[in-house]
Amino acid sequence: MRHLRLPRLGFSARTPERALAALGAVALVSAASIAGLAPGVSSASSHREAPLIAGDPKADNTDVYAFTSPDNPDMVTLVSDWIPFEEPNGGPNFYPFANDAQYNIKIDSKGTGKPDITYTWTFSDHIRDDAGQFLYNTGVVNNLSDPTLNFRQTYTLTATYADGSKKTLVKDAPAAPSNVGKASMPNYASLRQQALVSLPGGGRTFAGQASDPFFLDLRVFDLLYGGNLKESGHNTLAGYNVNTIVLQVPKKDLALNGDATRNPVIGVWSTTDRQGAQVASSQSKGGEGTASQDKGGEAGWHQVSRLGNPLVNEVVVPLKYKDAFNALPPELDHTVTPVVDKVKFPIVPQLIQKIYGIPAPAGPRNDLVEIFLTGICKACGPIQADLNSQMLNADASKSAFTPAEELRLNMAVPPASNPNRLGVLGADLAGYPNGRRLNDDVVDIELQALEGAAQTGRIVPALAAGDGVNTPYRQPSGTFPYVALPNTAAVNQAAFAQPDGGIGAGFGGMALAGDRSPVVAATALGGGALLAAAGFLALRRRRA
Repeated sequence: MRHLRLPRLGFSARTPERALAALGAVALVSAASIAGLAPGVSSASSHREAPLIAGDPKADNTDVYAFTSPDNPDMVTLVSDWIPFEEPNGGPNFYPFANDAQYNIKIDSKGTGKPDITYTWTFSDHIRDDAGQFLYNTGVVNNLSDPTLNFRQTYTLTATYADGSKKTLVKDAPAAPSNVGKASMPNYASLRQQALVSLPGGGRTFAGQASDPFFLDLRVFDLLYGGNLKESGHNTLAGYNVNTIVLQVPKKDLALNGDATRNPVIGVWSTTDRQGAQVASSQSKGGEGTASQDKGGEAGWHQVSRLGNPLVNEVVVPLKYKDAFNALPPELDHTVTPVVDKVKFPIVPQLIQKIYGIPAPAGPRNDLVEIFLTGICKACGPIQADLNSQMLNADASKSAFTPAEELRLNMAVPPASNPNRLGVLGADLAGYPNGRRLNDDVVDIELQALEGAAQTGRIVPALAAGDGVNTPYRQPSGTFPYVALPNTAAVNQAAFAQPDGGIGAGFGGMALAGDRSPVVAATALGGGALLAAAGFLALRRRRA
């Protein structure tokens, strides 16, 4: 595809045709729990950044990644994570997927904000002895079929298309168990290998546990370190695990009309559906938009959590609308005025100006509208480059294009031979916001974008260090399923070498990244102080 080389990112002098700017949430959805749901499940839930999610962590999708497979450029890999802050030693039940939820990854190839393909995973529990045992496993587990694995899960994966037709891709496939530890699962890598499942027509899928690939210093929410950037640099998520679903499929399966050459751009987001979770339509006051549940699912199933771009609900959407945002389908994002206004006039730059004295870029911020809602293209807004909007797809209807909050990927951009953690801002077109790789430093990228780097094409020097956390706690691998193996060491300890050669988290994850990196000296850890795990659990917002 031509026109992929980005010129210096800058603000166009012309007024963009689409000031639709729709990073919206529905207005005023009831926060009460719905009758018939299990305790703690509420009418709308999201990541831990939204108030209602704490009661339903199994439905909490934490991150979405989409990238051209580095070891197989004809394939695209999609990753979505759930259940934040999994402490590795969290027995005896550990961390199964919900068996009463639908886990979805959705693809928009036309640019309408509606899914053209929905991949859905549903899980079933299998317990060998639930009357005489409380243990997850009753002995050493070397194979997923071992009778010593007392609790296991299987799943069915289906694909639903825009015309309503459905296809079962796999049935009763094994999910990888939680990593109980070295005594119980001495070769967890082998167990995970057994959980890799091939798909008909090419592709693979995996469901199981992994080291949390997201990385950031969550103390940024302590008033941006209180004006002292020297306080940054602690990876709050180090040592924690997540439940992950990975899907690898041929590009043609995702592209509009099956033609990835003419139509290389797709939009990606993940959702969680629950039965009985009802989000009623209502008209809010003051022209704030219309609330509506996601009508794309099966009867009785309702969307309770949603995620596309990282950090949107955390740092853009006001508190009043966070829960409602997660019940809204992307096609309606542009209808909610109060949240649209917070895209054009974001809160974070004003806070940075107040604390650090760095002037906030002038609004309206139509560059952010383009990054989050339309994708980047010359016809989309002020950024004069063609990169990852479905408007670039030759067969897409330009009149039907709808601004929507999605993670957009141009599948024509090849994998980078030397990836830059800053993605497009680092002159690496294969990185965020063109999709998202496991090593992309989205916290630093979006901080720079909020401070106007997409307007000027230059990094803001005063914030160049970002949050001081530049890599995942454990490095991803170069082959499917790419996510790192789950951690086994307890997080609430001072840093120490794990038995499997990894690094213990300790004091907010001050251990250096990488499976075999040296451990930070105990003196640098303030005498080996314990991690205030409960406090971080209360803060937990996965996408910073």
